[in-house]
Amino acid sequence: MNAEPLILAIDLGTTTCKTLVVDSSLRIVKKQAVEYPVITPRAGWAEQDPEMWWRVVKDSIARVMADLDAGRIQAIGLSGQMHGLVLLGRSRQPLRPAILWNDQRSAQQCAQVYAKAGGVDGLLSYTDNPMLPGYTGGKLLWVRENEPRIYEQAEGFCLPKDYIRYHLTGEIATDLSDASGTGLYDVRHRRWADNLIGLLELESSWFPHACEAGDFAGQIGAGLAAETGLKAGTPVTAGGGDAVMQTVGSAGISSQVVLLVIGTGGNVTVSLPGPIDNPGARLQVFCHVLPGQWTGMGVTLSAGGSLKWFRDRLGGLETALAQDLNTSAYALLGEQARRSPPGANGLIFLPYLQGERAPHADPNARAGFIGLSSSHEKADLIRSVMEGVSYSLRDVLILILQAGIDPSRVNASGGGSSSPVWRQILADVFDRQVTTLDFSEDAGAIGAAIVAGVKVGIWSSAQEAVQKIAVKTVDRPIAGNPERYARYFAIYQDLYPALKSCFERLSAV
Repeated sequence: MNAEPLILAIDLGTTTCKTLVVDSSLRIVKKQAVEYPVITPRAGWAEQDPEMWWRVVKDSIARVMADLDAGRIQAIGLSGQMHGLVLLGRSRQPLRPAILWNDQRSAQQCAQVYAKAGGVDGLLSYTDNPMLPGYTGGKLLWVRENEPRIYEQAEGFCLPKDYIRYHLTGEIATDLSDASGTGLYDVRHRRWADNLIGLLELESSWFPHACEAGDFAGQIGAGLAAETGLKAGTPVTAGGGDAVMQTVGSAGISSQVVLLVIGTGGNVTVSLPGPIDNPGARLQVFCHVLPGQWTGMGVTLSAGGSLKWFRDRLGGLETALAQDLNTSAYALLGEQARRSPPGANGLIFLPYLQGERAPHADPNARAGFIGLSSSHEKADLIRSVMEGVSYSLRDVLILILQAGIDPSRVNASGGGSSSPVWRQILADVFDRQVTTLDFSEDAGAIGAAIVAGVKVGIWSSAQEAVQKIAVKTVDRPIAGNPERYARYFAIYQDLYPALKSCFERLSAV
């Protein structure tokens, strides 16, 4: 009797790498999760060492494979943080630390792209997307202008999860979702925007082959197999960007489901049967990880990252207690937030710790507590962080609704969705039922497993696979809370325009 086939999936997140082994029932057989830091050399900058990623991934693979039959692994799927620039030299070694998706340094270069493309409408004609400071395209131009010696040594680039696949297979490639996130990809026609690349005088030979997320893009070699316990010849799929892959892992593969993700950043994403018009370039329109589909999304840069900042800077007591109580500091922070009423006693948090992307594409935006008084307690601050992120996500949902898309269901995913308090806040702020499914904290990796599993025939389609994902929690709006939050949300919406000029002045000091 043959042993049940398995899929190994790797999700290279911003602060955590998750490596899972799943079976045909989508049961997690093995799991490793490893945290790592983001380096911020300056305000608004965010970098990581690509070789650190690979050390973590390689060790995690070895750990999950320690007592498994390597022959059961039918394929390896990949998901990863999007937009990051890994600039490669002649021997494909990184020439500098990777510049991450939430890095804001390339605002000036993005403005140059708009100018050369003929403004917003001109750029949309090439890509159907904005050129945001987090995108890869602006980063390439920033390195060319500010680090010319490094740029002159470069012979190509790749995205974060593609760097992992390079180490796994020796092949450089990308997928359509991550290509979309460079800002240099024609998402309507699913091809590189060669005319725009030429207009910007970038090297066309640097741009990797872009394939569907489920396509095989290499296989495990004998040397790596000996080091990790994998079987030589195991195929590796192209994989996809995490924000898009999470739609699969959260059963959000139709336009009737909107996915809220509270990871380091926050995404509001909906799957689409075709590309949509993007007036004002306020949304991000990407190719999907499923063939023949697209996604529309908006991203807030500091979602779960805002609560992590609070934990790291102001949650020392909770961090210490969590070790003694064998729980998480986030759970303790959530219990405190529960003691503060909806609206956090009139305290509003602006979650712009890394600038902002949607609906305000502003690298100069800064976070802050508005309305703070001597009567506020720590519980109010914690709750206001959760509420501020929720307001920001609602701001993004409004853009999706304005595009003529009206999903009937809301699925929540990411680490923040594990908090009962935060889920209830989302339900009240959105005035909609919010559902989480099994694997909501691992949606990127589960999505990668599904895409790879469909490729090797474990499931006939993604639609079949997601039927195996069960509902975990359901949170409904509490009577009176949506109306209360609507009043606070109106104030929240007024704060960014009122403070925009102050943000600009602060950034110039």
